[in-house]
Amino acid sequence: MASFTAQVPSLVDAGPVVEVQIAVGSILEDLLTSGGEQVPAPVTVTAMIDTGATSTVIQQDIADQLGLNPVGVTPINTPSSTGVNCYRYLVRLFFQNNVNVEAVAIGAPLEGQHIQCLIGRDVLALGVFVYVGYTNTFTLSF
Repeated sequence: MASFTAQVPSLVDAGPVVEVQIAVGSILEDLLTSGGEQVPAPVTVTAMIDTGATSTVIQQDIADQLGLNPVGVTPINTPSSTGVNCYRYLVRLFFQNNVNVEAVAIGAPLEGQHIQCLIGRDVLALGVFVYVGYTNTFTLSF
């Protein structure tokens, strides 16, 4: 089981945030490689592990930067709106210690946030998330 542990100055203030690289999904990478096309470089972002998020979310401009085509549409609810239709994209998330996961992420504006990605319960369902508040550490294992 691959895992990583991170520590932040204050889990209460910052939350469980971690640097993640977002890349095209392996299916698209294989198609691009077999067609002799260049695979877009992964985009490094700050992500928050969010047990309140049903799905993983990336800023829409990251999907645009990677040249991703939508694989679907889904309505989302935010603190300020309901039923907002957003595209879904096949991506790979690269965490520390060579931990990586394929996911279908929702492209949405994460304006006014200190993050560019939310790691939702769709990804957490594949592993174990341990939050140790008194040491300001968390571990994610797959």
